[in-house]
Amino acid sequence: MRLLTPEDAVRAVPDEATLLIGGSGAGHALPQLFIDTLAELYRQDGSPKGLTTVRVVGIGDFADRGFSQLALPGLMKRTIGSNIGNEPRLGELVESGEVEAYSFPQGVLSQLCREIAAGRPGLVTAVGIDTYVDPRQTGGKQGAASEDLVELVELAGEEWLFFKAFPIDVAVIRGSVIDEDGNLTMEEEAVKGEMLAMAMAARNSGGIVIAQAKRLAAAKTLPARSVVVPGALIDIAYLDPQQPQTYATPYSPYYSGALRRPSSDADDPPPLDVRKVIARRSLLEFRPGDICNLGFGISQMIGAIAWEEGIEDRLVLTVEQGIFGGVPVAGNEGGAGFNYQAMIDQPYMFDFYDGGGLDIASLSFAQVDARGNVNVHKFPGRLRGPGGFPNISAKTGRICFVGTLNTSGLQMDVVDGRLRIAKEGSLHKFVENVDEVSFSGNMAMRRGQRVRYITERAVFELIDGKVTLIEVAEGLDPDADVIAHMGFRPEVSDELKPMDGRIFKEGPMGLADEFREPR
Repeated sequence: MRLLTPEDAVRAVPDEATLLIGGSGAGHALPQLFIDTLAELYRQDGSPKGLTTVRVVGIGDFADRGFSQLALPGLMKRTIGSNIGNEPRLGELVESGEVEAYSFPQGVLSQLCREIAAGRPGLVTAVGIDTYVDPRQTGGKQGAASEDLVELVELAGEEWLFFKAFPIDVAVIRGSVIDEDGNLTMEEEAVKGEMLAMAMAARNSGGIVIAQAKRLAAAKTLPARSVVVPGALIDIAYLDPQQPQTYATPYSPYYSGALRRPSSDADDPPPLDVRKVIARRSLLEFRPGDICNLGFGISQMIGAIAWEEGIEDRLVLTVEQGIFGGVPVAGNEGGAGFNYQAMIDQPYMFDFYDGGGLDIASLSFAQVDARGNVNVHKFPGRLRGPGGFPNISAKTGRICFVGTLNTSGLQMDVVDGRLRIAKEGSLHKFVENVDEVSFSGNMAMRRGQRVRYITERAVFELIDGKVTLIEVAEGLDPDADVIAHMGFRPEVSDELKPMDGRIFKEGPMGLADEFREPR
């Protein structure tokens, strides 16, 4: 292992290289100094250029940090990731046709690191069939991308998607401490990601591994069991003594798992608004002992609500980045957690999800159509991606898709235990046909999943392949206040009932008593 300056580490990246960068969205385990230096040296020297950049999770703060910094004409010819929404400036280059882009599910990319490391030809998976990434739809292509990187194959009489492997020329990983032999630990990180798989993938591709760390230790002084990536796999290292844990937090012992957060340190409960109403109604679908996943956005509030209700220890909440149990962190640090049972490598978490290990998931939606298809990754005016949504939703037995009934100008309040609609939104979210399919209602029916779509004023269920209205908020008219604001007419259950009134009232809902025994 050679200890270099950040500048010399970046200069080790050749033109036209395939560059894999570790880390996760909000700065978790992210070699940000490498990105800073790469952008600076490219502006100065015009090299390295023509790169193919790869990251498993979207990297950026939805503004100017992260991969947005690499949105420099000529720096890259192609980019592959799961969510370009974190990187709006790069998204603009893709939309203008200056960079080819591929949007693949987060779990696919995470697991593909292991396939590349093992020298296998690619990843065979059921995740993504009958969705946008299926080659019969878009094959994950964005912008000017034209090469087919996904194939539909048949094995044992079933359809699968085959995501092709590709060699990694340079992998850039991050840890907490590196010793003089190159052994890397991650004890201060909020997630582990797939750092080991990345390093193996680059080395077995004939490439190099570059590591960022906060501190240097003498050789042979690190506890062997704390080493995540052995020094034999690391070629170059550099130090960033100011390395923060995330973009927003210099260091939290709760995120790293060094300490458990006491209940006395709890944040104030989320205020009672429409988002909390939706998250509460989704939480009512959960059962004691469920192993769960909470998606981005409204669903992230469920962890805080479970904490408020005193039932967080009666659910096993997970985060796809590898947090198992505890309370997921919401907002701009999503991906982290505290008071968790374990932090595991991200590919193993997706193995668990893909195999149907989750009991329930609560995920956001942007559009829902009459056949129960969901779009979460394509928005007008800005490129996005699905993140881990396709993996999480593929085989989970019970799924709640959450969001408001409509948007764009929607104004609502919760007053005296009732929902008050001051102004309707002008944009339907329940539409005749979604723009692109992130979740297939047809596949859900074939797999026997129970699917519900939860809004602030109504709950729908996918029954016999049709979106069916099953609950309406008390005081609202199903036709005038719900169906009139949809792009299609849903089926209406013969047993239509009011939504649980507790979700509209201040104070805890009293779930602690209900969660004492399994339902």
